[in-house]
Amino acid sequence: MHQESGRVSVSTENIFPIIRKWLYSDRDIFLRELVSNASDAISKLKRLADLGEAKLPEDEQFRIDISFDSEAGELVIADNGIGMTTEEIRKYINQIAFSGVMDFVEKYKDKGAEEAGIIGHFGLGFYSAFMVSEDVRIDTLSWQPDAQAASWQSSDGMEYVMDSSDYDRRGSRITLKLSEEGKSFLTASVLRDILDKYCNFMPYPIYFRDLVEERKAAEEAAKKAEEAAAETDKNEDEEKAAEINLENQNSETPVNNVSPLWLKNPSDCTDEEYKEFYRTTFRDFREPLFWIHLNMDYPFKLKGILYFPQTDNMYETLEGRIKIYYNQVFVADNIKEIIPEFLFLLKGCIDCPDLPLNVSRSFLQNDDYVSKLSSHIIRKVSDKLNKLFKDERESYESYWQDIGVFVKYGMLRDEKFYDRVKDIAVFKTVNSKYLTLTELPDEIYYTPDAKQQVAYIQMAQARGLEVVVMDHELDNHFMSMVEYKNSGKKFKRVDAELGGKESESDRIESYTGLFRQASGDEKLEVKVQALGENALPAMILESEENRRMQEMRKQFEKMQGKGDNAMDFDSMFPLQQTLVVNEDHPLVSKLHALGELSDKKEKAEQIARQVYDLARLGHGSLAADDMAEFLKRSSELLQQLANQ
Repeated sequence: MHQESGRVSVSTENIFPIIRKWLYSDRDIFLRELVSNASDAISKLKRLADLGEAKLPEDEQFRIDISFDSEAGELVIADNGIGMTTEEIRKYINQIAFSGVMDFVEKYKDKGAEEAGIIGHFGLGFYSAFMVSEDVRIDTLSWQPDAQAASWQSSDGMEYVMDSSDYDRRGSRITLKLSEEGKSFLTASVLRDILDKYCNFMPYPIYFRDLVEERKAAEEAAKKAEEAAAETDKNEDEEKAAEINLENQNSETPVNNVSPLWLKNPSDCTDEEYKEFYRTTFRDFREPLFWIHLNMDYPFKLKGILYFPQTDNMYETLEGRIKIYYNQVFVADNIKEIIPEFLFLLKGCIDCPDLPLNVSRSFLQNDDYVSKLSSHIIRKVSDKLNKLFKDERESYESYWQDIGVFVKYGMLRDEKFYDRVKDIAVFKTVNSKYLTLTELPDEIYYTPDAKQQVAYIQMAQARGLEVVVMDHELDNHFMSMVEYKNSGKKFKRVDAELGGKESESDRIESYTGLFRQASGDEKLEVKVQALGENALPAMILESEENRRMQEMRKQFEKMQGKGDNAMDFDSMFPLQQTLVVNEDHPLVSKLHALGELSDKKEKAEQIARQVYDLARLGHGSLAADDMAEFLKRSSELLQQLANQ
């Protein structure tokens, strides 16, 4: 065949459904896009005024007005920005993906116009309106002198009608006739929620009016005024004025904050302003522990505030805590390319106008910029923690209950973060002291439950040892990581060794037989040590290696689940615990004597079983199904004691 060249054709009938249903997967995105376009229209007019191209009144008040009539199924978004001519409608609306913003920037770049402060880039946002509409109409009047108002109307985004318009104010008004799908989920409350989510910090005031609610309020006001007029002979004009005033009053309160705190210089912000911004933005009335104000213009533009919140519940969800904005427009709250997962424990707002967003403005395109931005945020967080530790260690230690999980999780997940904070990670002792890794000995004794293992802790303290508390589910992984990265450090659970002197008594074999018989475990390992008269009669000893093997077993069991093909975990992870009998305790000596008497062996076994279960209880390994028997036996022994 002959060589052929040409241009690939695109059918709007085929591509438009993709734009509507796949590009914008969330239905509520349409309002963000339309309000963002309105904001851009104002920003472009302001830029022209700054360049001397357009003249504006000194008292010009820019605004975006949104009105909703649920009875008529109509939603209107209006702005007093740059507006469009008929030719601009043809250029920016009739050509899908032709960006008016980029065209504007290109046109005025020689005069100093930049993209800063302008949101849209792809020329697709307007078409998201058809996600919820069966008919869309634009009425617009350009800022240019002697411009004529024009209209554009379409029911599907492909076939349109352009005409003149009687619209008499500069700017644009977009009227949506909602489809049945749009009516099914859009209410005044839902629209307010969407505005609060996406447009809460847009740079121009947004006014929302619920026309149905206003009509009801006006009717109620008129009724009351009529009743009052009948009593006081007030004239009709006063009644009408009161009605009009009531009808308009709720339209004059913006639903957004045009000047979020992150736009201010950190040195100009007070502690109370930071706390108030936190309360209103995150609906959290607990005061934040501390915060980081990000404010930089090089090597990239970045503003924002990150808060370290109080976390009463350490198992709170880590999702959706840091909100990402693009020129004050909410983009998403789960962009892991920017915010590492471990930082999701924080709350905050980050506004970055240079984000390489894709066309739906909800996800990032791959870019080295994103990696650099993420690294910068990690560095700022670690710098703040290091400064607190160095300058306000007492305060830092008081925060540890809340921030400890975050710091440990970050060290586990991010190598750079680990390197930056490894020297300020602290370990809380059972005496409420906070020690760094360098302040602890090479052998670090710990307990997962200071109350349950109090007997073991007391024995360790009697030997002059510090015992740290490691009671979070992250701690097993954290300890392993610390040992891996610090070869001289070793964690030992406080019940890994008791420090008593090994017995040379000839009773060892007798004790072993007695406790194996009482426990029903013929493989029970028994040791006899001199632990002192004040120590418990018996204690469970478990090596650190075996304890970690049992933790692995639990994880594998969760993964495996139950079934016919379940793995034999008993053989893979055999439980290896040692019962240490304290030969110094008077009860143990009496127990041995009872075991030597043939008519007292049953009672000796009962007491031995009780001693064994007490040891398991103190160790934390008494199984739930053994607890009932233990309690019953305790009651019987007390009854016997009472009858003596």
